[in-house]
Amino acid sequence: MPTVKKRTLLGQWLLNENRPKDGGHHHQTHAWWQVMCLTGVDYFSTLGYQPGIAALSAGSLSPIATLILVLLTLFGALPIYRRVATISPHGEGSISMLAQLLSWWQGKLFVLCLLGFVATDFIITITLSAADASAHIIENSLVHEWAKGNEVIITLVLIALLGIVFLRGFQEAVGLAVVLVLLYLGLNLIVIVVGMQHVLQAPIVLTNWQQELFRTHGNPLMMVAASALLFPKLALGLSGFETGVAVMPLVAGNPGETEENPVGRIKNTYKLLTVAALIMSFFLLTSSLITTVLIPAAEFKAGGPANGRALAYLSHKFLGDGFGTVYDLSTIAILWFAGASAMAGLLNIVPRYLPRYGMAPDWARATRPLVLVFTFVAFIVTIVFQANVEAQGGAYATGVLVLMSSAAFAVTLSVRNGRNPSLGKTLMFGLITLVFIYTTITNTVERPDGLKIASLFIGAIVATSLISRVMRSTELRVENIQMDEVAQSFIAQDSQGTVRLIANRKQAGDEKEYYEKEREVRDDNHIPETDSVLFLEIQISDASQFVETIEVQGVTVGNYRILRAKGAAVPNTIAAILLDIRDRNQHGRYPHAYFGWVEGNPIQYLMRFLLFGEGDTAVVTREVIRRAEPDPTRRPGIHVGG
Repeated sequence: MPTVKKRTLLGQWLLNENRPKDGGHHHQTHAWWQVMCLTGVDYFSTLGYQPGIAALSAGSLSPIATLILVLLTLFGALPIYRRVATISPHGEGSISMLAQLLSWWQGKLFVLCLLGFVATDFIITITLSAADASAHIIENSLVHEWAKGNEVIITLVLIALLGIVFLRGFQEAVGLAVVLVLLYLGLNLIVIVVGMQHVLQAPIVLTNWQQELFRTHGNPLMMVAASALLFPKLALGLSGFETGVAVMPLVAGNPGETEENPVGRIKNTYKLLTVAALIMSFFLLTSSLITTVLIPAAEFKAGGPANGRALAYLSHKFLGDGFGTVYDLSTIAILWFAGASAMAGLLNIVPRYLPRYGMAPDWARATRPLVLVFTFVAFIVTIVFQANVEAQGGAYATGVLVLMSSAAFAVTLSVRNGRNPSLGKTLMFGLITLVFIYTTITNTVERPDGLKIASLFIGAIVATSLISRVMRSTELRVENIQMDEVAQSFIAQDSQGTVRLIANRKQAGDEKEYYEKEREVRDDNHIPETDSVLFLEIQISDASQFVETIEVQGVTVGNYRILRAKGAAVPNTIAAILLDIRDRNQHGRYPHAYFGWVEGNPIQYLMRFLLFGEGDTAVVTREVIRRAEPDPTRRPGIHVGG
C-alpha cells in the first residue's frame, strides 16, 4: 500500500477531521420542530434587518410588497422545496438535482457556477448578520458612545469568534438553537403586540399611511402594480428554504425506516418547511405594518436609529431601554448564530462536491482549513462593504434568488420527466419558476452589486477548481477495484509467473486485432512465447469525474483473454488496476504493462488527458504509479515499445 506521509503537529490538528469520500457524515437526528429552530437561526433572524430594509426600499408600500412576498413564500417557495425534499432527502438539495441532468464538463461547470451563488448566499449571510449584530450593539444606548464608528472592527470580531468556535470543533447545537429561536420569537411577538396596540390606540397613524398611499399612487391597482415591481427588493425574507432541505439528515423519521426510503423524514421535513413559512409570514406581515406606520421614514435612512434594526427601535421606544437591551442581546445572539448556520452549510456543501470532482485539494474534506478560508473571505467582504447592512442586501438576495430559481427549474423538469408526468403540475411549477426568474432579474437590475459579488465568487471557484484539477490529475483517483470472477481467474492463472498486460485501444475487437497487437508487443519487448499475456482495455466513462469505483470484467475473444473496465481517465485507471493486481499476488511478483509510443505534439496529448481522460498513456500511468507508491521497488513495471 502507498506510504503515508508524516504530518507536522499543525497539519495533524488542521486535518484530523477529514470526512468520508462522499463529503457527508452521520448525524444524530432530532424532532422536526427542533431542527426547524436550527434552520430558524438563519431564517427568523432576518427579522432583525428585513423590516428596516423593506421600509427603506418600498417606503409606504412596504406592507403591500411584503404581502406579495408572503404569497410567493406560501404558494411558490414552499411547494418547490417540499418537492426538493421528496427528491433529495439526504441533504443534497437542488444543486444535486440539476447536476444529475447534465453530465461531463458542462455539468461540473454548471455546479461550480451554482456553488458560486451558494458561496455568495452563505458568506454574505455571515457578514451581513454580523454587521447587523454590530448595528444593534452600536445603537444600544448603554454602549453607543464608545461603539459608534467602530462598526467594521466589531463585525470582524464577531466573525473571528465564529471562526474560533468552528476551529474548536462545532457540533450541531440544536439545543442552543431552540433556546435562541424561542426567546427571539417570543420577544418579537411582544414587540409586535405592543406595536399593534399603539396602532389601535392611535388610528391616525393608519389614516396618515393610507393618505400617503393614495397621494403617491392614486388607486389600489397602481399600489399593487408598484408593489409587484418593488417586492424583489424584499427577497431576503425567502432565505430559509435552501437551509431547510440541507439539514434534512438531522430530521428524525419513523422508527426503523431506512436511508433508502426515509418516508418519515420527508413528511417531517414537510412539517418543518410549512410551519417555518407560516411563522415567518406572520412576523413579516405584522412587522412590516407596524414599522411602516409607527416609524418616521427619515429614521430608516443610513445612520438613522432604525436603519437595519426597525423592531429593535420600537422595542426601545415603547418598552424602555431595559427591555430593549434584552431584545438587542437576543437579536445579536441569533444573528451571530445565523452566521454559524451559514458556516455549517458551507462546510457541508463544499466537501460534498469540490474534492470529489478533483476541484479542491484533498484537505478541503477537513473542517478546520475550510473554516480558515471562509473566515478570511468573510473578513474581506466585511472590509469591502464597511459592515453596511443595506449595501450587502443586494448580494445576499442575488444568492438566495438564484438558488431558488434553480430549485424551481429543477423541480419543473423533474415533474415533466418523472414517471407520472402531469401537465397541470408542470405548468404550475413552470409559472413559479418564471416568477422567481423575474424576481431574480429585477433584483439584479436594481442592485447589480449582488451579481458582481457572485461573479467574483464564481470566477474564484472556477479558477481555483481548474488549477486544483490540473495539480491533482496524476493522483490515483480510484476508490475501489471490483473484479468479476472471470477477471480474477485470469489473474490467478498467471500469478505464479509475471502477469503481463498489453494496453490496447479496442478497435474491431476480433481475433485478428489481438493477434497483430500481441505479435507487435512481443517483438518490441522480447516477451518469450512461453509467457502468457492479458489484454487490458479501458473505455472512457465520464472524463469530468474524478474519484470512482472501477469494475473490471474478464472476457475472451477466441484464445485471447481480455480485462475490460470503464474509467474517467485511462492512465489513472490502468495504474489502479496494476496496483490492485500487485496487492492480490501472493507470490510477491509485480505485474508488467506494455504500451506503444504516441506520436504528435505533447501539449496536445496533455490537454486531451486533462479534458478527455486519455493522451500519452504510458508516461502518465508511470507518473500516477510513482505518486501512489513512493517505494520504487514495489512499483509495477511500465514498458514502452514501437
